[in-house]
Amino acid sequence: MAKDHEVERIAKKLDKMVHKKNTDGAIYLLRELKIMKMSLETLQSTRIGMSVNAVRKQSSEEEVQTLAKALIKSWKKLLDGAEGKAVEEKKREGSPLRSSTSKDSPGSSDRSKKQQLLEPPKTPTSPTTPKFTSFPPTPVTTDSVRTKCRELLVTALQTDDDHKTIGADTENLAAQIEDYILSTSVLVAVCFWWCGGFLCLLLHFPAPRIYQEFKSTDQKYKSRLRSRISNLKDQKNPDLRRNVLAGNISADRIANMAAEEMASAELKEMRKTLTKDAIREHQLSKVGGTETDMFQCGKCRGKNCTYTQVQTRSADEPMTTFVLCNGCGNRWKFC
Repeated sequence: MAKDHEVERIAKKLDKMVHKKNTDGAIYLLRELKIMKMSLETLQSTRIGMSVNAVRKQSSEEEVQTLAKALIKSWKKLLDGAEGKAVEEKKREGSPLRSSTSKDSPGSSDRSKKQQLLEPPKTPTSPTTPKFTSFPPTPVTTDSVRTKCRELLVTALQTDDDHKTIGADTENLAAQIEDYILSTSVLVAVCFWWCGGFLCLLLHFPAPRIYQEFKSTDQKYKSRLRSRISNLKDQKNPDLRRNVLAGNISADRIANMAAEEMASAELKEMRKTLTKDAIREHQLSKVGGTETDMFQCGKCRGKNCTYTQVQTRSADEPMTTFVLCNGCGNRWKFC
């Protein structure tokens, strides 16, 4: 079986590649994983499946994508097999008569075992039942604050019933997003005496270890969660929610996106326009302007104006004239 520390080492390297958006050398790490015999416990403790899936989405190399898909597919079979065994054991414990009859007919028992391995465990159909087996496994927590935050994320992801059309497992997805938000790295300053002076280093520590030590979900954690929830619930920004549900935006990505990145296309365009207007307003400074009555204001029809000429284009182009109406404050420009 693969040792956990070896798998964790590979997972960290893959995560670093995704963070730097450079997947060169990923194929060699994936080949290492291919020859390792993986156990269900190792998959759940190291979360290597999420790292491999992130590299698959990031990389443009066909060989990397193919090998990553093959690894995930084989690990899914391992997960499904474990679930099938658990269901089979429960059936054996609950039905002694069926086990006794199976001894009499070995052929029928072989057929039933094959059917149990091929067919996934049956669950009652409901609007929230996913169309696929969730992978990687849902991160488990017993903290009441984290559990409540996950419930709010599930509600946000289920806005407008897009999850039914896409067939997404909203509970598993919400748990992954919440877990990634908690996993945001923090910087810790470490100072020590060196050569007659203090030397300070900034060290990265993963937040889950800090959480396990201090058992706290601070204001930064709650603020980031509120931002994700409000953007996912936004009726004017359905594309963000659909991309998250469809997997186009990973749980890791949505957990670390800035507010500007999560905004809708309409809001981004509005911000761009406002920024341009603010720059233009800044360029129209009243200081150093020349008063004149040569221009007529199109708003109040007054001629008490101040104008400024600025070179906004190349040197061989004419200067841009900015005019301010001293009567009503209206501004305009022309070349």
